[in-house]
Amino acid sequence: MNMTTKEDLRKALKLYFIMGSNNCQARPQEVLEEAIKGGITIFQFREKGTGALKDRKKQELAEELQFICQKHDVPFIVDDDVDLALILGADGVHIGQDDEPVEAVRSKIGDKIIGVSAYTFEEAEQAVRGGADYIGAGPIFPTQSKEDAKKAQGTQMIKKMRNNGIQIPIVGIGGINLENAAGVIAAGADGISVISAIASAENVTLAAETLRNQIRYYSFGIARFFRFS
Repeated sequence: MNMTTKEDLRKALKLYFIMGSNNCQARPQEVLEEAIKGGITIFQFREKGTGALKDRKKQELAEELQFICQKHDVPFIVDDDVDLALILGADGVHIGQDDEPVEAVRSKIGDKIIGVSAYTFEEAEQAVRGGADYIGAGPIFPTQSKEDAKKAQGTQMIKKMRNNGIQIPIVGIGGINLENAAGVIAAGADGISVISAIASAENVTLAAETLRNQIRYYSFGIARFFRFS
């Protein structure tokens, strides 16, 4: 899938679902299908942590989930594993601060999407200079989904990024759910990324649909405010 403009990418990042096999209460394939029915706009395969699949089994699951995304025209992103992304021909890669530099990843994957996790404004600024397509800012709120998550810092970092010239798309990550999603968008994020809010939900489709509607409603409210104020 080719994101031809920055605006195309902003739209795709509205409801960013991240998942691996160890995040699911049901089969990952079923969870992804249900999440797509609910309206997720992009998917990241993140197979990490306790009980995560390795090697061939990891690749086989990635292939199955990628096929589901392709069937529904949902961008498929691989977390960290650039080699796997290249093997699959994924739509992009998401990297953290401890992974390869953005420039090195860009040289390998060409014009595919690159997202970079940033905990500080300086990290976001460096990612932009390196050629990142979007920033994953966080953790915004406390999260149990990532075993190595840093201390949550609220939405102020998103505001700081926006107020200091970060113009590429920003996605909030970490502990985001229906109760706090609106505040993330209000701070200046283009979208939210979630793991457990969808993957651990009793009704995955309903959880995704409710989050999508919340984002749509709040984004529409912001647009109307700026249009008529």
